[in-house]
Amino acid sequence: MYIGIDLGGTKIEGIALTKDGIELSRIRVPTPPGDYQAGIEAICRLILDIEIEVGMKGTIGLGIPGAISPATGLVKNANSTWLIGQKLDQDVSHALKREVRVTNDANCFAISEAIDGAGANYNNVFAVILGTGCGAGIAIDKKVISGRHRISGEWGHNPLPWPTPEELPGNPCYCGKQGCLETYISGSSIAREHCKTTGDTITLEEIITQMRAGNISAKKTYEQFINRAARGLALVVNILDPDVIVMGGGVSNVTEIYADLPIEMSKWVFSDVFNTPVIKAEHGDSSGVRGAAWLWAER
Repeated sequence: MYIGIDLGGTKIEGIALTKDGIELSRIRVPTPPGDYQAGIEAICRLILDIEIEVGMKGTIGLGIPGAISPATGLVKNANSTWLIGQKLDQDVSHALKREVRVTNDANCFAISEAIDGAGANYNNVFAVILGTGCGAGIAIDKKVISGRHRISGEWGHNPLPWPTPEELPGNPCYCGKQGCLETYISGSSIAREHCKTTGDTITLEEIITQMRAGNISAKKTYEQFINRAARGLALVVNILDPDVIVMGGGVSNVTEIYADLPIEMSKWVFSDVFNTPVIKAEHGDSSGVRGAAWLWAER
């Protein structure tokens, strides 16, 4: 069986799948706050609990909010900062005395949707996560494309394409730069942009509710998001030209985006015709942990 672990900021989720994708076990435990060694112990205990429950051992894949640097072997780019600079894959492997495959959680999302999710019928899948941040993973022929520096899919840390004068020099980003796409189109950024123009401090969900009720300010905020997200995705299409774009994260629950994004993207894509499907992830919040399990699947 394949065991997948999704290491999040507040929870650690584990799943066991058969080679046909049938779920055998699923367990969630809290993530020890800011305690690296306790986190390692929690991951190992979760894996052993799954194996005891199912009655067999499995391969182990681990999705993390960051990446293992090929230069140093240490975690980098993690928003769970207590992971940065740690030999996470080696430490978990040493504790379990087994090989562990580790990759970015957005890559796990991509491979999950590519193997048996919304992208299963496509070869080139660009899988977007729009929530508190803005990330993505790339799967080609049902294999993760991590890249030379393990940063493939990091579209959120590129500048907002085709910026207007009002959008320059750009919002400050936690990465230390200005104007990153993430600072405009993540769920939290949409709410912040709405507050900037209206003075109303409300959530993304409340903005969408008001937009559907006909509120003009909320409608403008939504249309601004669609325009900016479309520019960002058009840049991806111009470089990668994926067969499908799969949407995940909190923003993916806004049903209107699946009709509105392709129309707006067509204005920016460098092609006479644009017909790339933009569709919702099939496995939702479970895609990350399923994808971690599939890191061992040879398809």
